[in-house]
Amino acid sequence: MREKLAILVGGGPAPGINGVISAATIEAVNQGKDVMGILDGFKHLSKGKTDKSIPLTIDAVSRIHNTGGTILRTSRENPTKDPEKMKNVVSALTNLGIKYLLTIGGDDTAYSASKVEEAVSGKILVAHIPKTIDNDLPLPGGMPTFGFQTARHLGVQLVQNLMEDAKSTGRWYLVIAMGRSAGHLALGMGRAAGATVTVIAEELPKEKISMKRVCDILTGSIIKRLASGKDHGVAVIGEGIALRFDEEEMKELKDVERDEHGHIRIAEIPLGKVLKNRLKDITGGLGLKVGFVEKDIGYELRCNPPIPFDAEYTRNLGYGGVRFLLEGGSGAMVIFSNDKITPLYFKDMLDPATKKTRVRLVDINSESYKIARKYMLRLEKEDFEGERLKRLADIVKLAPEEFKKRFGYLAE
Repeated sequence: MREKLAILVGGGPAPGINGVISAATIEAVNQGKDVMGILDGFKHLSKGKTDKSIPLTIDAVSRIHNTGGTILRTSRENPTKDPEKMKNVVSALTNLGIKYLLTIGGDDTAYSASKVEEAVSGKILVAHIPKTIDNDLPLPGGMPTFGFQTARHLGVQLVQNLMEDAKSTGRWYLVIAMGRSAGHLALGMGRAAGATVTVIAEELPKEKISMKRVCDILTGSIIKRLASGKDHGVAVIGEGIALRFDEEEMKELKDVERDEHGHIRIAEIPLGKVLKNRLKDITGGLGLKVGFVEKDIGYELRCNPPIPFDAEYTRNLGYGGVRFLLEGGSGAMVIFSNDKITPLYFKDMLDPATKKTRVRLVDINSESYKIARKYMLRLEKEDFEGERLKRLADIVKLAPEEFKKRFGYLAE
């Protein structure tokens, strides 16, 4: 009887998933293995079900690598929360006769895969392929997670369209970009599109983030634009900021639904609307007439067909994941870096404090971030001196010292 390899997808969609499925299937079949696609991530396995799978053949997957979405669907089912669910997963995989398991997903799916690997005690070899448009997994050499470059590519096009609309209508767009834990996507979109300003959580104080501070940053950009004769702009804001707002300051967080991994469903937080309403009050109080439009950009990016970078990248990952398993490897995240397939073992990827996969944040001390800041329109230290200070203060009809007292802390 031929050995079986199973593939499943967890977490949110990302461009390139089908590329991994395609490459992994082709290589496994060519090596004499049967391949099964498990539908809906761990959802059905957690119930012990074995009937929610499909056979994968070369003919079925040979042309899916340039398509968006996932032919296996996905879910955020978390079998690690309940010992009975984990027992069901192991039982279902055993009953299906699975010898190798290849999971595709973000940090939560990686953690689930690591716990499955522990539970099967070597009877099933487990490997994980990292994916997320958030780019927040700590891959070596600065290598992006697959899906990020495609998501950024489409996000830049959308932001550029909004920049033209802003100019045509004389208003400001507040673009909320996906990125629960890190601001890579927001910064990447804003930087490449040439947005007026981008704000991400990493650049703000480490503990609670003040809503006032974020709104003052945006108000400062609006004032600088007006001082240069422009009444419009686009601000890109990383959605992860919302998770660090003081709940007393942002009551909208208190009753927000949470997912299977205990995370706030960040898409349920009306961050753009909240910021718009606060900015209306602030700018109105300063005597400014500014039109605001909030726009979330996230779900539009996740199932886009992969750009060539991700199409090629995911083929490497799918092939590499299967080669690692068939050569006896297990318990690792498989990556492609420096033109080599490399395993990063689960035990080395976990944060000792949280026992979850470590998160890669935007390094605000990097040259890349410093250059990005140079091309944003924000209040800087030199704006609070001499003629610059007077010109900005005149826009809001404040004395220079009053303006400095009101906004000077942003440049500290």
